[in-house]
Amino acid sequence: MLKSLLLAGALLATFLSAGASADNASPAGVWKNIDDHTGKSKALIRIAEVNGEFQGKVEKLFLSAEEDRNPKCVKCEDSRKDQPIIGMSILSGLKQDKQDIGEYDGGQILDAGNGKVYKCKMTLLEGGKKLKVRGYIGVPMFGRSQIWVREE
Repeated sequence: MLKSLLLAGALLATFLSAGASADNASPAGVWKNIDDHTGKSKALIRIAEVNGEFQGKVEKLFLSAEEDRNPKCVKCEDSRKDQPIIGMSILSGLKQDKQDIGEYDGGQILDAGNGKVYKCKMTLLEGGKKLKVRGYIGVPMFGRSQIWVREE
């Protein structure tokens, strides 16, 4: 009986520690963004950690048959103006929040659709399977969020 209780306790501790480590997963990887207006996938974004900051580049666009196969950021107002969106850096400067594991802030995100750059924060959800990406002006309350899904 005691052995069964000890074994059950060990298994529970292992399960709980595995769950805790999954919640601390990194946002590095490939993500499918889901448009908050249409609910459809628009792109695959590869997020990488470089010198303690997270950056993201567009790896693939999900385009309809009538859309340009190699669209450019015609509305961008910085060095990305008229550059191809595929391969473009759209996320930069995000750092892990020291007080809230799973939160990343201090960065910027480009909306290639309108060419505007917004402040950005990200939050890992569901043990790192989803990523809430919020672009905003001024304070996070004035913005919009998308849920991105990790590609396996």
